[in-house]
Amino acid sequence: MVDIPSGTFLMGTADQRFPTDREGPVREISTEAFLIAPHLVTNAEFAAFVKATGTVTLAESEGWSFVFAGVLPDDFCETRGVVGAEWWRVVEGANWQHPAGPQSSLDGLEDHPVVHVTWAEAVAYAAWVGGRLPSEAEWERAARGGLEQATFAWGEELTPGGVQQCNIWQGAFPTQNTLDDGWYATSPVGAYPPNGFGLHDTAGNVWEWCGDWFDEGRSRVIRGGSYLCHDSYCNRYRVGARSSNTPDTCTANMGIRIAADAGLSPGGAVSACRRV
Repeated sequence: MVDIPSGTFLMGTADQRFPTDREGPVREISTEAFLIAPHLVTNAEFAAFVKATGTVTLAESEGWSFVFAGVLPDDFCETRGVVGAEWWRVVEGANWQHPAGPQSSLDGLEDHPVVHVTWAEAVAYAAWVGGRLPSEAEWERAARGGLEQATFAWGEELTPGGVQQCNIWQGAFPTQNTLDDGWYATSPVGAYPPNGFGLHDTAGNVWEWCGDWFDEGRSRVIRGGSYLCHDSYCNRYRVGARSSNTPDTCTANMGIRIAADAGLSPGGAVSACRRV
């Protein structure tokens, strides 16, 4: 765990591209000292939680979850899509153990972030390791890595020196991915350089559940963007960007990062901490 001391930072952006996201105004926010994990929770770590607790996720009990159409086999049976976002398909048999549908498995994905988890399941995992979900302010402060009001967690350029810094969509979404970053869907946690505080994947890979409500009790905050983000419709891999989803929703691009109060030492998958 990374030990973030108490302090103040400028939260939010003045970006008006997504007005309903309410990224602004830019305001000074103070946070108490807290701990936050440098990596997203992996499939292997979540498997340990399931084995220890007997947890059955909502996707498993309901028998379906949302999967990106591009990862389904060409001969996959017809599925229902989401109106206005038809690249999302309702796939029976999709869950954290079968992230791309019933024909898929976790073989080779043990160090990839767990997906198809609801907000409540993220909270339960966090509690199991002795932690909690980060608040939105904690998440943004840690994700900025000490860079005040930078566009990205690493600075102003998306690909400084032509080097990919995160797992997002390249090409023409949703039909063509040039794979400039090497990944079509999730990537192993820590596959890209850390930010100034030592956190990986604060941009792209998978969205991260936060503890806060986004609105008046309907949706929870998610931060960081995912492997499906593209500037043409969703450049929310910017460090100040935000979005939301209903707490009972599970998809193939939402996962978990653990936080904890300062002074605690969460066990299970995360135990050590260092100060920044």
